[in-house]
Amino acid sequence: MTAVPSADSTAADSTAADPLLRVEGLQVHFPIKRGVIVDRTVGHVRAVDGVDLSIARGSTYGLVGESGCGKSTLGRAVLRLVEPTAGRVVFDGTDVASLQGEPLRTMRRRMQMVFQDPLGSLDPRQNVESLLSEPLRAHGLGGGKRGIAERIRTLLDAVGLPSAALRRYPHEFSGGQRQRIGIARAIALEPDLLIADEPVSALDVSVQAQVVNLLEELQERLGLTYLVIAHDLAVVRHISDVVGVMYLGSLVEQAPSDVLYSEPLHPYSRALMSAVPVPDPVVEESRERILLAGDLPSPANPPSGCRFHTRCPWRQETRCDDEVPVLRELGTGHLVSCHWAEEIRDGVLRPRSAEEVAATQGVSVRPTGAADPESDALVQGVDEPIEWR
Repeated sequence: MTAVPSADSTAADSTAADPLLRVEGLQVHFPIKRGVIVDRTVGHVRAVDGVDLSIARGSTYGLVGESGCGKSTLGRAVLRLVEPTAGRVVFDGTDVASLQGEPLRTMRRRMQMVFQDPLGSLDPRQNVESLLSEPLRAHGLGGGKRGIAERIRTLLDAVGLPSAALRRYPHEFSGGQRQRIGIARAIALEPDLLIADEPVSALDVSVQAQVVNLLEELQERLGLTYLVIAHDLAVVRHISDVVGVMYLGSLVEQAPSDVLYSEPLHPYSRALMSAVPVPDPVVEESRERILLAGDLPSPANPPSGCRFHTRCPWRQETRCDDEVPVLRELGTGHLVSCHWAEEIRDGVLRPRSAEEVAATQGVSVRPTGAADPESDALVQGVDEPIEWR
């Protein structure tokens, strides 16, 4: 499996043969423990459950999905910030999941992360100079006090912050400036792979554009490889070469960015893309909107068969409930995990309405304008409550 969209087929072939990062069958399960005197494990939360992907050198892989699908856990597992339950994380030919002690610490120089909450990820008791010099000193880089000071000023200039910021503390900056500090700290060790976990979700739209443009400039200048985790589909489309869609701990579709946004094949991906607003009132008014009924199932007790079948408008009586679909290639670099992807693509199967899907779960969608029911349950993706029968 590869995630290498490129106009130059020769370069794509050589890059695909030797990806920088390859994830194989990655699982992260968190135990559910109960007991007063002695804790006993009564189940597991399957946050990540058998994900395979690869990222080419110098490319950007975007990972999307709704909250709770396991995106951030996957990113942290790649860096061993959480321990994988099973699977392999092969970085530049080395299985990171098998490293311990000093070899793992040395490998982490080449893999860094930009966290979702810039304020929470920066030590409030350290000023910017201390925050940026700490990783250099920890790894013995920079060449002494003068060399470290010069390196820090170079980092600030790279992310568009003045040298006067060195003596200031995180709470004295705006959200966008704090995210720039986080990016500067992440690139201080000159990594090969940068994992950006929701890098712009907490920022205003104008500041989002500045941070995204900064990430693109740094990638071009430093040759970085990105794994961008986000739920903002517009941002992911703008910055990514390849996009993967996660649902309930599994990868359900992967394709070059333009292909996925123009022709999504998995029902969940189609529902996501239909929610992206189009800046044309005529097109927006006439296009099909796919509404999903019900909530995301619990990762502690995922549905049997296809995990999306409880909410899928294209659900069939056969295979969907009891047969797990495999991630298979239906086009060049286009992988999808659905039994009926070809029939859905060709229009042989038609989607059911949100009301029909909800009815199979024992719920009904309240018509627009009707009185509020006594239940606070919601249909995912729309502001229409549903009421239990």
